[in-house]
Amino acid sequence: MEEYLTIIVRTVLLYFILLTIFRLMGKREIGELSLLDLVVFMMIAEMAVMAIEQTKDPIMHSVVPMVLLMGIQYVLALLSLKSKKIREIIDGRPSVIINKGKIDEHVMRKQRYNLDDLLMQLREKNVKSLADVEFAILESSGELSVLEKDKNKTTEPTDYSIDLPLILDGEVQRDHLKQVNKTEFWLWSELKKLGYTELKKISYCSYNNGKLHVDIMDEKR
Repeated sequence: MEEYLTIIVRTVLLYFILLTIFRLMGKREIGELSLLDLVVFMMIAEMAVMAIEQTKDPIMHSVVPMVLLMGIQYVLALLSLKSKKIREIIDGRPSVIINKGKIDEHVMRKQRYNLDDLLMQLREKNVKSLADVEFAILESSGELSVLEKDKNKTTEPTDYSIDLPLILDGEVQRDHLKQVNKTEFWLWSELKKLGYTELKKISYCSYNNGKLHVDIMDEKR
């Protein structure tokens, strides 16, 4: 019975300690976690679990490191407010994935970011077509900020208003070709009309509004 009572007291005490720590670390940490924030939060949470489970160990053995981590994070947050360089070291820098409608494969490779990630996040932003994107910026938090092109221009209606990738990373997506009732011969013919002769150099090719949107791979640097 005494052991259960100790666990209850420790749990309640650590709950209020964690609540105080997270409040002092600021709302930014709660709203958008950077990589460093995530590591600190995981460490603090692990220490709290250990403090609850190890009832024979003095609770201060866990509370002191938790408070120390909070202090370090708080100081780094203050320094990042005063220095852009420190902020970039701690939080990282935003990366322009799409610049003026053109995918930057070099940036994507650097960020270990692939086309599937890009398409998924565009769908989450309710962007139907990659061809509609003027700028896409991968924020330091991992969130994708999207600026679409001017939609005032009229386009001919089509049965396929959703962007369908026909080529990804130089490989033909045959299932998507079937969905639009097209063949590889048709795709090759259309690409040649647009001046594209090497499939391996095509990073992305989609079919939308009756037109092909083609993005060529950047040369490796």
